[in-house]
Amino acid sequence: MSFTGTLDKCTACDKTVYVVDLLTLEGIPYHKNCFKCSHCKGCLTMCTYSSMDGILYCKTHFEQLFKESGNFSKNFAKSSEKQNELNRTPSKLSSMFSGTQDKCSVCTKTVYPLEKMTLEGECFHKTCFRCAHAGCPLTHSNYAALDGVLYCRVHFAQLFMEKGNYNHVLQAAAHRRTGSSTPPLLEEPSQEPAPPASHEDQTEEETPLE
Repeated sequence: MSFTGTLDKCTACDKTVYVVDLLTLEGIPYHKNCFKCSHCKGCLTMCTYSSMDGILYCKTHFEQLFKESGNFSKNFAKSSEKQNELNRTPSKLSSMFSGTQDKCSVCTKTVYPLEKMTLEGECFHKTCFRCAHAGCPLTHSNYAALDGVLYCRVHFAQLFMEKGNYNHVLQAAAHRRTGSSTPPLLEEPSQEPAPPASHEDQTEEETPLE
């Protein structure tokens, strides 16, 4: 009988990953101490990481790298060749049991192995794996994720460019955690109405000049 971890290799160090030290992201195994930001090498958790095309970043450098270039074409293309090797299938043992109890994070219905996608520890139907902003289909090679909310690269960049930061994206993520599977499109903050004119001002305006 085989055990999960005895055949899996850590994506970062290429050494065997055992169960007690296994962390899985997008179906890709890591040692817990190898799960680090590719820019600053700081340790990450499921709550503190962001990713682009399977490359890991801490949230600070994820935002910083985007600000420097204004797009994802330069800073997020790192290790693209290595990432092409990461599209490996799940272990046989996990495939035997996955899907029978897993629920899609979007529609909450059962996910079976043939239609299952795993991302950030959550399961999705392939047809439910879509951009939270526009609903366009996503793949592991064209998505961006922040606080568990999925976006296509185009709309993720657009949302950032509109505001210059990720505050509204984080707000959408918080809305998602409170019960809505798809965050709403955030509107521009409304301007406060001007205070009504005082009685004295109105009197001055109504008094004709002699």
